[in-house]
Amino acid sequence: MDRFERLVSLACFRGKRCGIPDDLETVTTRGEEAPCETVGCTPEAIERVWRKAEALYRSGVHPAIQLCIRRRGQVVLHRAIGHTSGNGPGDPSEAPKRIVDLDTPINIFSAAKAVTAMVVHKLAERGVLHLDDWVCEYIPGFERHGKQRISIRHVLAHRAGVPSLPREALDLDLLARPGRVVEILREAKPQSQPGRVLAYHAVTGGFILGEVVAGATGKTLREVLHEEITEPLGLSRLSYGVAPEEVSAVAVNAFTGPLPLPPLSQILRGALGAELREIVDLSNDRRFITGLVPSANVITTAHDLSVFYQCLLEEGRHDGRQVFERHTVRHATAEQSWWEIDFTLLAPIRYGLGFMLGSRRVGPFGADNPLAFGHIGFSNVFSWADPERQISVALLTTGKPVVSLHVIPLFGLLAEIGRAFSKRSEGGDSWAR
Repeated sequence: MDRFERLVSLACFRGKRCGIPDDLETVTTRGEEAPCETVGCTPEAIERVWRKAEALYRSGVHPAIQLCIRRRGQVVLHRAIGHTSGNGPGDPSEAPKRIVDLDTPINIFSAAKAVTAMVVHKLAERGVLHLDDWVCEYIPGFERHGKQRISIRHVLAHRAGVPSLPREALDLDLLARPGRVVEILREAKPQSQPGRVLAYHAVTGGFILGEVVAGATGKTLREVLHEEITEPLGLSRLSYGVAPEEVSAVAVNAFTGPLPLPPLSQILRGALGAELREIVDLSNDRRFITGLVPSANVITTAHDLSVFYQCLLEEGRHDGRQVFERHTVRHATAEQSWWEIDFTLLAPIRYGLGFMLGSRRVGPFGADNPLAFGHIGFSNVFSWADPERQISVALLTTGKPVVSLHVIPLFGLLAEIGRAFSKRSEGGDSWAR
């Protein structure tokens, strides 16, 4: 560890921090990785990326990190570091510590939105629904309070005008009472005209889309995800929640870092509907882990999430099979908002229909990746595909910091991933937007 990284690590002690072993290899798991030279990168570049991941781990804000990167379809980095449980800031020193491995399921929070979006796009591809259909056609009564003209497209683009739900919607007992969730959606009052204002729908969008899918198919969103995406991709770990008998295998989330101060704390509370500590506690609750929260509880591994993005990177193809039609992927990832101010997050963000988009400068997936598409999750989960670099990336973390000096090694990692993989030659890009 160089002097700068050591200073960052020490500075992070100001907030809640995990214990870091002297020898990182004792808590590191490595998977099978293809020879870098066969896909146009170097072992030195891959090791530089991993050193940045280790620097992020040393900041102490993430009990566990999984990272999987594919280049031209080949896995070139597949590693995990840290502990699944027992090493969070609030854990007693004598608590049993389980080392995270490559198969440990981790909740990806809002990165689930991209998965949910592709379920909807798949149904649109098959003609089961149309993106310009009104939501009330699938959720009778949703038209109350002037919501009759909200379309599925509005929801995917965060322009439905109902970005937040009442506090009662976060009651985990409601997950066993879907009828009550639907009633809350029916009674929601719009804050703006549909299509007019960009405002991140952190929780509402997922519940609305989940009910639309149920209304269109007669099946749960979990069932449709399995039939249309998870099974065709051959994935064992990509679902909303897990079975009750698997709860103990899921990585525990930890609130880390310093408490956010106003106005950031108010922005986050408005987006998430609760205080950060409460959100973390809810995410570790058995009801949440086994429930169906379309915008926030896809539980998966970095490996399986990278397969999902690799399929999209290849315009819907996987292992010789066309899982999505090319036009479906292109439509889902096409730009809908160009650095427009998001009135929930109070920041300019590029959105597709269910995806966040990259930037020529600095964006959600590092820098200089304007064709990249993916989604981030609370708070340092990153998943994306970059057609120019021909990479799909899944960075899964279990610490939930917001603002601390850990952002320095975090941004360093994202930047190093960009540097490690050269862009394809000009003229070979079929993804120009």
